[in-house]
Order: sequence, then C-alpha cells, then structure tokens
Amino acid sequence: MMRRRITLASCTALALAMGATACGGGDVSAGGGDKSLDGQTITVAGVWSGSEQKNFQKVLDAFGEETGAKVQFVSTGDNVSTVVGSKIEGGNAPDVVMVPQVGVLKQFAKKGWLKPLSKKTEQAVDANYASVWKKYGSVDGSFYGLYFKAAHKSTVWYSPEALDQAGVKTPKTYEEMLKAGETVSDSGLDAFSVAGQDGWTLTDWFENIYLSQAGPQKYDRLATHKIKWTDPSVVDALTTLGKLFKDEQLIAGGRKEALSTDFPGSVEKVFGPEPKAGMVYEGDFVAGVAKDQFDKKIGEDADFFPFPAVGGGKAPVVSGGDAAVALKDGKNQKGATAFLEYLATPEAAAVWAEAGGFLSPNKKVDLASYGDDVTRETAKSLVDAGNSVRFDMSDQAPAAFGGTKGMGEWKLLQDFLRDPSDPKATARRLEAAAAKADKG
Repeated sequence: MMRRRITLASCTALALAMGATACGGGDVSAGGGDKSLDGQTITVAGVWSGSEQKNFQKVLDAFGEETGAKVQFVSTGDNVSTVVGSKIEGGNAPDVVMVPQVGVLKQFAKKGWLKPLSKKTEQAVDANYASVWKKYGSVDGSFYGLYFKAAHKSTVWYSPEALDQAGVKTPKTYEEMLKAGETVSDSGLDAFSVAGQDGWTLTDWFENIYLSQAGPQKYDRLATHKIKWTDPSVVDALTTLGKLFKDEQLIAGGRKEALSTDFPGSVEKVFGPEPKAGMVYEGDFVAGVAKDQFDKKIGEDADFFPFPAVGGGKAPVVSGGDAAVALKDGKNQKGATAFLEYLATPEAAAVWAEAGGFLSPNKKVDLASYGDDVTRETAKSLVDAGNSVRFDMSDQAPAAFGGTKGMGEWKLLQDFLRDPSDPKATARRLEAAAAKADKG
C-alpha cells in the first residue's frame, strides 16, 4: 500500500512537473514531452548519509520509476564545496547538488558553476513557498536554489521515560533546562548528549541562544557580519552556552567524549539500546534517526520541546535547509531540469515525508503525508512561521567560515567546547576568522 501511494504521488508530480500525458503504461517524457528520460543517468550529490540518504533515495527511486531515468547519489560529506569543486575540475561534475548552506550556494553562483532554475520551477516556488525561501535561493537577482528539505532547528529531543524517572517537566527557559538537566543527571543518567565532533551542531546551539538572547535584529546583523563577532552580545551568548559546556555533570561522557561524538552518535546516546543521556539538542531530523535506526515511536518513545527562551527573550525559531541546484558542467542538463521541476512539487516532498525525518517548506504538502502527530505539528509550525523564520546563521556565512569542517566557526566552537573558560578570546578568534573569510 505504501509503494502504491508513492507511485501514485510520483505520477501526479511528474504530470505537474513535466507535462506528462501517460502514467505507468507508457513512456513519461521530460523537458516538455520532446524526449524520454528512459535509460539516462542523472547524478545528484549531497551531504546526506545514513537514514537521510536512505530516505532521499526513495525520492530518487520514485522519480526514476516514472521517468526511466537512473539517478545516482554521491555523498560528499560535510565538505560539499571542496568535493564538488574537485569534481568540476576533474570533468566529472554532478548534474544536481543538494547544497546545505546559503553561503555555499552563493559561492557556487559567484564562481559561475550554477544554472538558473527553469521558469516552471520558479512558478511553483512563487505559488507554494513563502518568499523567504526564494530569497535564500537567489544570488544577484537570479534564482538558483530550490529548497526541497527544510529543518526546524529549535527543537530539543528527549526520552519521555528518562524525564519521567527524574520527575522533571519540559522546561520553558534555558535556566530551567539546565536545572532539569541537573535533576536528570542526579537520577543516574547524563543530561545532554552533545555532538561535538560535528561543528555544525555547535553553531546551532549558539544560534538559538543568540537569537533568543540578542533578538532578531542583532541576529540579522551578525549573520551578514554588519556587527563584529567581538560585539558584547556575542560574548554574552558564548557565556550562556559556556554554562552548559563547563558543567561536566550535564554532558554525556564529559567534554572529551562529546568532541568525539558525531550527530548520529549523539542521537544513539539518548534513543539507542544503551541510553547514556536523557536529552539531545538538534533539529527535527533527530526524529528520522530515532525512528529508522532505533525503532522509536515518535511522540511516545521520543519527543521534543521547543528550544527554550534565553535571558528574558522570546523562544527562538531557527531554520535550515538543503537547496537543489543544477550545475552548468553537468552532463545531463535536460534530466537535471526535469528532476528539479519534480522536486518543486508537493508530491515529491510527500515521498520523504512518509518515510520520516523530513520537513518541507512547500505550503501545498498535505500534512497527512507526515507519519506522526509530532512531525505534523513541527511541519505546520515551520510553514506557519512564513517569512519570520530566521535562517541558520552559519549557513549564511562564506563557506570558509560557516560551512567547512576543521575551519572557521565549526572549529572555533569545538575549541570552545574543549575549553569554555574565555568567551571573549573565542569571540576575538571568531571575528578574525569571519573577517578573513569575507576577503575571500
């Protein structure tokens, strides 16, 4: 029954996206019906691995089933900019790249690597997305990036059993969250699992604290580097984050173990077969890992509370997303265009929505496509936020500062996790790295 729903959804999507006149029985044509994709190969590159890659493969399979195209996925790891650049230089450019950072998208555009999206894709986005998503996908007036997968990055996931055993309720403020963590720790289970090996998780911690504590105007100015990272508001946010990092009682295994824990490992420490912590902060995609890898029922075995308000501010709503772009040097331009037009449809999003661990910014996606009430609630919250969503700050920065493993903000916040004793010194290092990245 699931396969049937996916097939029907894909058929409807392709009819919308490519003007197909047949479904199932005959060839489905792409590019306005002038040529079938049967036997053609489309290469798609992206950062996903594990359950995310497996679930995206279902989208690729649904597209391939209806068009006859073979879609190959290449995982780039976190260094998408470096990997794609080397493939272009080597004459082996992918056709489509799922770009995880606005800064990387801008970098690709300024290097002349990108092909603008088709009018059909642009019309679908204009009709079905809040305008902020087109803004983040555009560079110098040209529309290059279709945001297929979005993330709600203001969610703290927890084991209801762990919090119940500790006798704590879900917190409303950051201070309450740390106190709740202390109570969980006193009950015999570490409080927070922190994925310090992946620098991007630490930027997300900082951004939620900063948005709530400093406010949206400061957030926008820091995101575009119109204020320096040495601003007192940055030092204040680092000091707040340092309260967690300094307390070895709150972090599963302590800071040293956190620095060797990647994102999937951080989820395993809460929802795996041998739990070591009660809570893990990260985006809605935690649910996909908890469900797919550890067979947790979302809303019962795994749940979340909104990232709490900090220092009298409002609770933050930070988002992120992966934008699909077409490369000029890709060998299958027609196939890439057809695939991107497909991704712009609500039916394409529904394929991954049914699989879990996914949110779409497309307003036309049926909430019933999501597999549980918790995800439906999160998806509705993201869409309802409209243009008030604040995009992940590090994703807006140049890749050398905000989106490269072992460099810039990722490395400096790992250093801060290792030794959180001097927020002012960390702020100075962040400013130096940001200024260097701005110069190219």
